[in-house]
Parts: sequence; structure tokens; C-alpha cells
Amino acid sequence: MAEQKIERERPYTQSIERLKTAGLRPTRQRLALARLLFDGMDRHVTAEQLHGEALGSHVRVSLATVYNTLHQFTEAGLLREVVVEAGRSYFDTNTGSHHHFFHTDSGELMDIAAEQIVLDRLPDAPLGTSIDSVDVIIRVRRT
Repeated sequence: MAEQKIERERPYTQSIERLKTAGLRPTRQRLALARLLFDGMDRHVTAEQLHGEALGSHVRVSLATVYNTLHQFTEAGLLREVVVEAGRSYFDTNTGSHHHFFHTDSGELMDIAAEQIVLDRLPDAPLGTSIDSVDVIIRVRRT
């Protein structure tokens, strides 16, 4: 009877590959934040929320490093930044085409499937530019 080889991934293997594929060096802090962000379902997170999660998971990282890392991940295409109002951004792990509901009461951000929003006309882009994407944020509040 041949012995089966059970291959186990190291805890950070997926995060290392994700960062390398995006052209980012997998530092200790980037790896820890990547695991918090990407191990699980898609979600929306603020820098402050991620910083709190990191501290709660015994990851020693400053809020400034969390901000810098989130922006690096966004520039590399790993995250999408959703600005809901001046000075208030969420980082979305779902980088596919979709839109959002923003609950003004609770600050919760929820996905809306792209096909649920129908835009039948857009203005012409300014001379020398082209439309890259359209992001719709629908603000809602409890009645």
C-alpha cells in the first residue's frame, strides 16, 4: 500500500502568491493585513476597522501603515476604494464591476450587482479623455 502524501499549505501561501502576483513584496505587515482582508468573504472595511482587527489579532502595526498598505493594495488592483463622502473611504475586496448602497445611519456599505443598475445615457467625456468606469453610490436611511 503506497503512502499518500498530504500536502499542506503554509498559512501565508495564498497571501504570498496574491501579493507577488500583484507585484508587491510580501513583507510581514502586508502579509498579516492581506490575511485579515482576503481570508473569507468579500467585504468593505475602513482603515480604522482594519487597524482594530490587526491589533485584536496581535499584529503590531500603526494606523499610518494600515493606510499606506490599503492604498498600495488599491494601486496594485487588490482592493477598490469607495469614497462615500469627503474624508470617508471604504476599501472593498470585491474589485469586480458593481455598485453600492450606503446606509447613512449606520455607515454600512452593501454591494449592488452591476446588472441591477441601468444607465441608458452618459455625458460625453471631456476632450482627450475616455470614461474608465462608473461608480454608483445610493445613499439610504431607515424610515
